[in-house]
Amino acid sequence: MTYIGSLDQGTTSTRFIVFDDLGEIIGQSQVEHQQILPQAGWVEHDANEIWKNTVKVIEDGLKNANLKMNELSAIGITNQRETTVCWSRATGAPVSNAIVWQDTRTAEYLNSFSDENKALITSKTGTPIAPYFSASKMNWILKNKVATPTDDLAFGTIDSWLLFKLTGVFATDVTNASRTQLMNLETLDWDDQLLKIFEIKREWLPEIKSSSEVYGKTVEGVPVSGILGDQQAAMVGQTCFEKGESKTTYGTGNFALISTGSELVRSKHGLISTVLFKLGSSQVQYALEGSVAVTGSAIQWLRDQLGIIKSAAEVEALAASVPDNGGVYFVPAFSGLFAPYWRSDARGVIVGLTRANTKAHIARAALEAICYQTKEVLDAMEADSGIRLREMRVDGGITNNKLCMQMQSDIMGIDVVKPVITETTALGAAFAAGLAVGVWKDTDQIKKIWKKEATWNCQSSEQSRNSGFEMWRKAITRTFDWVN
Repeated sequence: MTYIGSLDQGTTSTRFIVFDDLGEIIGQSQVEHQQILPQAGWVEHDANEIWKNTVKVIEDGLKNANLKMNELSAIGITNQRETTVCWSRATGAPVSNAIVWQDTRTAEYLNSFSDENKALITSKTGTPIAPYFSASKMNWILKNKVATPTDDLAFGTIDSWLLFKLTGVFATDVTNASRTQLMNLETLDWDDQLLKIFEIKREWLPEIKSSSEVYGKTVEGVPVSGILGDQQAAMVGQTCFEKGESKTTYGTGNFALISTGSELVRSKHGLISTVLFKLGSSQVQYALEGSVAVTGSAIQWLRDQLGIIKSAAEVEALAASVPDNGGVYFVPAFSGLFAPYWRSDARGVIVGLTRANTKAHIARAALEAICYQTKEVLDAMEADSGIRLREMRVDGGITNNKLCMQMQSDIMGIDVVKPVITETTALGAAFAAGLAVGVWKDTDQIKKIWKKEATWNCQSSEQSRNSGFEMWRKAITRTFDWVN
């Protein structure tokens, strides 16, 4: 049996999972890290804490699998994407906390750009003008945390930080680079015009490589040979290798992608055009993506801030205790709205409340919010791509909530399919790493590993779907223009 390690560095925790060559999990470890919230709209992570946790989960995951490091054939990395780290290559020390993808501090800076520069950025990168992406975060760190810029300065997403700490190599892959607003989607290289706009020097950025190749080796000689941003990794883990295939990952946020194959499709409906993957020397594949800022974190909010549940798992039973939402709609725009609206001025609302409503209605509205936001993204995908979805593959923590998945099917009117192996983000990184070192010879071999666990079929009428969605759209408008 052959073993591959997958380092999955997410928004709230770091995991290390050991897979065998059948895609089965044989050992794992996970550690949460601190969410640093200096002021409203700011979200930070301690990059040193993430590295410390990385070392721990690798050690504990291998111990759990009863393996030693040198028994791994390869390691893959998948990561929260736009979150930005700046460090010194000479000392290996970060110059500040990492700025997380959810952070909105650069909204005013981006709004100051000329219309010409805004259009240029969107044209070259496939991304809207939003503080979500890395380049404006890099500029903020440069202006506020770097006393004297030197040639050994390093800006990167979390994958670059971990690769550097593991191997000493300063590199990233095309999927993560495509989320920085500094890479040209067509050339797959850092773009001089974009670098000038954001005032970032090329030498401060990692080398851009494919998603599946040997980048470097650990001190034990294990090749790190796969890197994918978390949502692209989930597409690979769901074996969505063909044009028109789609998946949605439910995590802290919610991310849906549809493959457009080798064609770069420019969105007209508020979606992101992004690199899906580039496996070694094969042709780059593109995708359309819709991202929702708050999904799983809305359930955490019910638990930690409102205290209406004691654990995330309790939300299903609480929501199921009432037959419907009682007229309550919850739009969790805590840090603005992502696709298809891209409104940094929006903030969260709970509307439609009467004295008859209980915490159960709010819990049910929170689950519906996850499903309605997903529907809006998938509707935009169909409009842009011209592809009619018949089913959606799903993964992530909320897929364990059967009520939510049934709601998702009923709200969208299509089948929702969950695989047997639900750790698809980590599995996708393992697949990419294994392909690079010959554990699997091609994607056809990988497809045979994927198996279906559950399918939810739509049980709603078209009329009920439309009326519920109309009320959701009405609730959305109440979030606009809250922040100047």
